[in-house]
Amino acid sequence: MKKILCFLALCLGFFTNSNGQELEKSLLWEISGNGLKESSYLYGTIHMTCDASLDEDVQKAMKATKLLVLELDMDDPSMQMTMMKGLYMKDGKTIKDLVTEDEYKTISKFIKEELGMPLEAMANIKPFFISAMFYPKLLGCPVQSYEEALMKVAHEQNEEVLGLETVEDQLNVFDEIPYKDQAADLLRSVKDNLAYDKESFVKMLQLYDNEDIEGMDVMMKEDKNLSTTKHRDKMLDNRNKNWIPKIEEFSKKQPTFFGVGAGHLAGKKGVIKLLRKAGYTVKAVN
Repeated sequence: MKKILCFLALCLGFFTNSNGQELEKSLLWEISGNGLKESSYLYGTIHMTCDASLDEDVQKAMKATKLLVLELDMDDPSMQMTMMKGLYMKDGKTIKDLVTEDEYKTISKFIKEELGMPLEAMANIKPFFISAMFYPKLLGCPVQSYEEALMKVAHEQNEEVLGLETVEDQLNVFDEIPYKDQAADLLRSVKDNLAYDKESFVKMLQLYDNEDIEGMDVMMKEDKNLSTTKHRDKMLDNRNKNWIPKIEEFSKKQPTFFGVGAGHLAGKKGVIKLLRKAGYTVKAVN
């Protein structure tokens, strides 16, 4: 259960100066200037992959920094309990309140076949997190995580691991996104037996392997999932904006390595351009 909860937490699923210009293909970025005594680094991760090996540039950047900051403090011993409390819909809502009787039967049958448990056992869990339980099936190999790989290096270097936001912050996003829209995404996945999700995930992995964060940004804007298109502001933009003062605070205290989902990097409201707007030099490390 602990491993599942950590994975669900991660599912909450880029590089020139002008906002009108495309960013370079790179996952690793150096943050400098604007009064910083030493450089910090920003790295785009993907939360689920077959091989989370860290390349030489990333390892060098880790050695050059003194703190690892992820989206969440994955070392927090209270994370599992907090996650458990936040999985459930408010006001006694259940999946039955969000779909028709026939749609409920369709979802129930699929979950029983794929997860081996009755929908009744998870009927009041936020639909997004039920959808996330299928994600490992999209990969076709044992799941590896870049966050875990980064944490392993940080621990070997006797460095602390902290977060840009709390578990509560992330879970609240899925109270802001209407449960009805989350249920619509779940139903769409179920109806085509995850076919669209598998196709999209393969494409996303290809873009990630090519370090094409601009391509990832475009793909997310065109995605069929309402959670990432209709509610992009809640899933990405607002969180990116909230992270900037925290990134500044950490970087001013010590050189810091930031690891966040690669989908947060590109775009006009992505972390890279927001940092540049705040006066920092952010350049690709190729």
